[in-house]
Amino acid sequence: DRSPRKRVPPLACSFDRDSPRVSPTHPREAKMPPTNTKSFVKKTKAGRVMKVVREHYLRDDIFVGTELALPEFRGPDPGSWVLANDADSYVVVDTNVALHQIDLLAHQSVQNLIVTSVVLEECRNRSRPSYERLRLLCQDPRKKFFVFANEHHRDTYVTALPGESINDRNDRAIRVVCKFYERAVPGMKIVLLTNDRGNLQAAKRENINAASVREFAQQRAGKEPGLSDLVAPSALDDEGDELAEKTGKRQKVSEGAKGDEKKGDAAYAKFTSFTEHLSQSAVAAGVAGGSLHQGALRTSRSSPWEGTISCDAVDAEILIIGRDAMNRAMDGDLVAVRLLPEREWRKPSAVLPTAGGDGDGDAANDAMDVSLAPRTAEENDVSTTENNSKGSKATPTGVVVAVVKRAWRERGYAASLDIGDGGGGAVGRRAVEQSNGTTPARVLVIPVDRRLPKIKIQTRQAGTISDQRLVVVIDDWPIDSLYPCGHYVKSLGLIGDADAETAAVLLEADVDDRPFAPGVHACVPPLPWSFCENEHLQRQPHREDLRDLRVCSVDPPGCRDIDDALSCRVTEFFLDANGEVALDANGERKPKTFELGVHIADVTYFLRPETAMDSEAKRRGTTTYLVNKRLDMLPKPLTEDICSLRGGTERLTFSVFFEFSATTHLPIENSEPRFTKAVIKSNAALTYQEAQEMMDDVSDTSELTKDLRNINACAVALRKRRIASGALSLASPEVRFELDQTTSDPTDVGAYITRQANRMVEEMMLLANVASATTILKKFPSQAMLRKHPAPVPRMFAPLLKSCGAVGIDMDVSSSKTLADSLDNAQRLDDPYFNTLLRIVATRCMSQAQYCVSGGGGSGTSGGGDPSQSLSHYGLAAALYTHFTSPIRRYADVVVHRLLNAALGLEPLDTAFDSQDGLRATAENVNLRHRNSQGAGRASVELHTHIFFKKKPVERVEARVVRVKANGVVVFVPKFGIEAPLVFDVNDVEGDGKGEKGGEKTSLASRCVFDEDAMRVVDPNGKAWRIFDALFVRIEIEELPARRSRLAIREVA
Repeated sequence: DRSPRKRVPPLACSFDRDSPRVSPTHPREAKMPPTNTKSFVKKTKAGRVMKVVREHYLRDDIFVGTELALPEFRGPDPGSWVLANDADSYVVVDTNVALHQIDLLAHQSVQNLIVTSVVLEECRNRSRPSYERLRLLCQDPRKKFFVFANEHHRDTYVTALPGESINDRNDRAIRVVCKFYERAVPGMKIVLLTNDRGNLQAAKRENINAASVREFAQQRAGKEPGLSDLVAPSALDDEGDELAEKTGKRQKVSEGAKGDEKKGDAAYAKFTSFTEHLSQSAVAAGVAGGSLHQGALRTSRSSPWEGTISCDAVDAEILIIGRDAMNRAMDGDLVAVRLLPEREWRKPSAVLPTAGGDGDGDAANDAMDVSLAPRTAEENDVSTTENNSKGSKATPTGVVVAVVKRAWRERGYAASLDIGDGGGGAVGRRAVEQSNGTTPARVLVIPVDRRLPKIKIQTRQAGTISDQRLVVVIDDWPIDSLYPCGHYVKSLGLIGDADAETAAVLLEADVDDRPFAPGVHACVPPLPWSFCENEHLQRQPHREDLRDLRVCSVDPPGCRDIDDALSCRVTEFFLDANGEVALDANGERKPKTFELGVHIADVTYFLRPETAMDSEAKRRGTTTYLVNKRLDMLPKPLTEDICSLRGGTERLTFSVFFEFSATTHLPIENSEPRFTKAVIKSNAALTYQEAQEMMDDVSDTSELTKDLRNINACAVALRKRRIASGALSLASPEVRFELDQTTSDPTDVGAYITRQANRMVEEMMLLANVASATTILKKFPSQAMLRKHPAPVPRMFAPLLKSCGAVGIDMDVSSSKTLADSLDNAQRLDDPYFNTLLRIVATRCMSQAQYCVSGGGGSGTSGGGDPSQSLSHYGLAAALYTHFTSPIRRYADVVVHRLLNAALGLEPLDTAFDSQDGLRATAENVNLRHRNSQGAGRASVELHTHIFFKKKPVERVEARVVRVKANGVVVFVPKFGIEAPLVFDVNDVEGDGKGEKGGEKTSLASRCVFDEDAMRVVDPNGKAWRIFDALFVRIEIEELPARRSRLAIREVA
């Protein structure tokens, strides 16, 4: 055994070490003997057994953060006096409040809080997001939050009593802090803020001033009436409304509101209670025994009451349909599902949702909206997912019996007040009319994300927020409440305002748009930065001087974060019979071999491990590109200046070189890529269009143009070889915007044009990424950051096979090679766009690629078993792949650069790579941030498409049918990359034109002839609609009440 090491624990949490708002200590040591000692034995990674002894020390010189304290508790440093002298009271919060009332604590009026170290530690263990928010509040000097290290003060540390739970012990420790502050700061009112009934009662027995959060907000209602809206419902609330009480009794609603609610909401009138969720032990036993299935719930983009979970046990996705079957589960929740008997299995809805489609009776919000066309299986609507190639078969169907883990976002959801035509809208309209700013109203809000149900909140501001884009947080979903309960946080601005809607986009995607902290900016070298030959070459002998090498970058127009550049130089010429350099037909020297260079910004030279900037970059994971702005992973001085490979500027790079044959334009057999650190001076920063024009201009014989043509020839050969090996050439629609320079509003929108120059750069990046993957895996077989793309499971191809079968196309999906060949052969001479449509459908069958760590276990984030299966990239037909080429905007590339640094012997491997768990956590985070970033980008495009069509409706544009339903079709508009439902208009139907009241959707569908297997529907007027049919549509904006609007598509001749 090793001798135990004794140390004094830090007095504050690690995030507060540099903050003056933490319990300060006197310079003298004032340690008491350790109050308790814990010892245990653990086994090290090396296999040795080590005895660990932890001793808890107490001090008597931890000060209380206020000038008003008695001298022995005040401390000598005025900088540590955080709490204000003129405060009405100092408030001590318990863990319950810190976890569940963080929005209220963040309000600007809530100041002078005492946060104990025991509360911080509990928050960190129970909810990392709440802990991070509390940490930031404690560091904000405007809030005057003081962290008191109660666990290390002689007068406030408490030991657990016999039989006392940890929670009860911690609550008692917080009450001891309250009594200590009453002694230490005489004359100041100390208030314990708690929503825990037991803690509140104990405080009152001990004569401690204590209040619930609701009482606390009501006491300040005169100055801050909006504070009450931030109170999350709890069992202590006694106002009797259904949003605040867990009983949720509907008779508490006024008679008028109650009548309005039921009048338009049949589901509400019939509802009594949901089914009780099973206990965790029952779920665990059921999953282990096979009677229950567990998975993440995905709900339909048009309704929260239809969803699926993936289930390998039945080799299909389990359908959950209906409000009762959902049983309070929401999109993203981890749920336990019981499979119904096969006779009760159902099919996904074959009807397009229309007004009132989810039973809430709101025409403005229930209908399926226009959106960007999905690009992968994950982006597909669950209602379009087919489990069988034959649509006539029923789908395995189940019911939710438990929510294992909620996916509710603590930052909240973007929403708007429900003032539509349904029952909930009637309540909202009444609340708006009767709003006086003091009486709380009970209303429903509609999330922007249609996969989520409406949310019940209470607010005193209904009259002022009816036309606002809101942020609401979900707090609970009681068993006898039709909707989840939450609270209003803030307004983002007017509905329809571009800035407000962009803020909503970022909130929904969970993308952080806060500015970088001063500590992050402190890690950036000061501007102007310039290359220094002494520092960057003489002191770094491994760095090559390539400033004389002809290099250029090729990027989209307006790109400022240029992280890659290319070069091509002839390394050998052919010789003739006389040993002289041979000439080609144009009299030019005939090259034999090329050296192709891919030069990537050397970001890790500036981004050092274990710095504030590295921590922030790891947390953000990626740069997010919106239509009108960019949210960087790294500070702009780095991304746009110091690391950007701008033309005519010396910049540091991480370069890789490849030997190519000038005859075959392929890498020379057995040649190895060469990685090196370098400094370059780019000759030009070109756009894709400029590079393409240079290559196409036969009169352009400049050396740079020759380089581009050589690179392009190699790219063409590489692409041909990849496709021959089974790489897929798929299609996903992309759009581009032209923005007004003053307003940033879109002035034009259209399909993004992909040129050969785009494909040239893509091939070079793929080449460098594959080489990087091979190099790092060879050197670090259990620590390499790779990017894998799993092969689709057979059922994922069902939409493609069904579509092809309906039009008589044979499609072999047994491998990527056979799929690629089938797509190449699927042609229609009279329809050039048909093949592109098929490739778009095929793309939607693919899963998303994801980052992983080689070695070890772990589903979805690491390899294991046969590397060719677990780490391969299906779409690229590559055995190994990673990301090396964009470290400015992707943290995964930063990790790869550090691995390459170590593989080349340039730097030792960072200690962070010693932990497999830490590496997997990094991979999981960058996967999550990448998905969020992609979602924000798509939502931004949808938003600006909406803004564009609001100003410029399109009278006639070509569209294609991509889905056929019983009451309409879903069309894709190639020019704008959008997909939208086209429900057969009941008013255009010849004859009576109307079904029964409240049943138009069912009546209309019943009058159509729908053949799901043939993907064909005949509307009531006798017109037949088939998959892939062409038509023309009009695109316009429908204006709705209270600044609301929606994009609508209708067929035109």
